[in-house]
Amino acid sequence: MIVGLVGCAALTRSATSGLAEDFYRAIADQDDMQTVRDGAPAYLLAVDGLIEGDPQDTELLLAGARLYGAYASAFVEDPARGQRMWDRALGYARRALCLDLPRVCERTRGPFDPFVESLQSVRSRDVNTLYGFGAAWSGWVQVHAEDWGAVAEVPKLEALMERVVTLDDAHDGGGAHLYLGVLYTQRPASLGGRPERGREHFERAVELSEGRNLMAKVYYARQYARLVFDRPLHDRLLREVVEANPAAPGLTLSNTLAQEQARELLAGADDYF
Repeated sequence: MIVGLVGCAALTRSATSGLAEDFYRAIADQDDMQTVRDGAPAYLLAVDGLIEGDPQDTELLLAGARLYGAYASAFVEDPARGQRMWDRALGYARRALCLDLPRVCERTRGPFDPFVESLQSVRSRDVNTLYGFGAAWSGWVQVHAEDWGAVAEVPKLEALMERVVTLDDAHDGGGAHLYLGVLYTQRPASLGGRPERGREHFERAVELSEGRNLMAKVYYARQYARLVFDRPLHDRLLREVVEANPAAPGLTLSNTLAQEQARELLAGADDYF
């Protein structure tokens, strides 16, 4: 009887996690921004309900974090609302981290060196949890950029994403490289930034996605090319984005948004350069 109950619970967890991932895919593969803007809140509420019903399912928690992060990034313009949504995304991702990697979770709020030491215990089988938390943490830091306590977490974020790259260079189509590219190009070299290191990560992100992740090129142009005042690179990258076919599994919505941003950046290039 016990075996039967355990098996039933496992099937339920699999079904709910799969449903949440289906929600995310339905949004990610959509090419009509308004449809997603109008319809996605219902998905968010549905995932909240699924998590309430199974709060120990790490895959479900990570899917919830991804959904909230994706919606907040694409559609939320009000700063206070954006902070609330990223708070929820990070909360879900942290709960998953604490379930799967309790040692790392415990040290996220402590000093830098013990946190980095804890990352060495993470193995390849846990990379999805580590990366999911890092992605939510990155978004949270960005919307709390005026909070020095949040900004102080950036070195930990860099170490976390470097660990993801070490464990699985191609995870999420090279997503960790994209995050590292942004993190290393927040400031010019004269103020402690590492723009050339960021450039390497941007190029690797583009390579690993085989050019399908158009947002990687937009960030490459906006973060690196503008930082070092390389207009030829800036314009080339953005023209490639505008001229590309945005349809790609799991990337269509992001690519559609990338094309909008690329057009805006090109239109303002004369004023910037």
